[in-house]
Amino acid sequence: MRVLVVGSGGVGDAVARIAARREFFEVMVVADYDAARAERTVAAAAERDVVGSRFTAAQVDASSSAAVAELAREHAITHVLNAVDPRFVMPVFEGAFAAGADYLDMAMSLSTPHPDRPHEIPGIKLGDRQFSQAAQWEAAGRLALVGMGVEPGLSDVFARYAQDHLFERIDELGVRDGANLTVTDSHGNEIFAPSFSIWTTIEECLNPPVVWEAGRGGLEEGWYTLPPFSEPEVFEFPEGIGPVECVHVEHEEVLLMPRWLDAQKVTFKYGLG
Repeated sequence: MRVLVVGSGGVGDAVARIAARREFFEVMVVADYDAARAERTVAAAAERDVVGSRFTAAQVDASSSAAVAELAREHAITHVLNAVDPRFVMPVFEGAFAAGADYLDMAMSLSTPHPDRPHEIPGIKLGDRQFSQAAQWEAAGRLALVGMGVEPGLSDVFARYAQDHLFERIDELGVRDGANLTVTDSHGNEIFAPSFSIWTTIEECLNPPVVWEAGRGGLEEGWYTLPPFSEPEVFEFPEGIGPVECVHVEHEEVLLMPRWLDAQKVTFKYGLG
């Protein structure tokens, strides 16, 4: 396995450092628009490498599918891991395909609200642009694992486990994201500091959130939208976190789970503090 990691921010850097302790791959190229950042990640990973000199740094423009494909071909890459923010999903996705590599990401292609009824029906949904190419990938005998982070990703695996092993019927698959983490500035004042891309946080909170209900018809008919921050609820989180007010925001689980899981309703809500 020869892996290209596109992006050496918080996720890409962590991927390389953890991978250094594993033996399942032959080569890992860590690429970023900022070559110095990629080089720092590779230096840290190389110190931990249990096999030898498997890490290489490179510069790449993730907004260019041609640049991604060229870099992948140069290093005979078999798998592309997209670790940049969702604005670059499609060029990295298409670059991987052009280079003959398999693909994995942690968020899906961006949505576009409906031009006339944004808070009633979806326009272009999260992931639509990627799913439109599914037949092309399948015909080529290639695999793209999309939305395979924690949320989405692990949350979807939990939902599938619940369906297969815990319940005979699921009325609602409700993903709730909340925490009691407190971050302060240098003066001790509490500040808003999400644990991932601030741009992504703002973008998904401002977009119309999507809900899916089986009773509205088929798969496509089941999706509808609401105004951001709709239907607040207080959810009691486990492990000492306690009650957190959660509201609807746009997230991939609502677009993924109904495709493969049998539930009457699918929702996603954030606890924004």
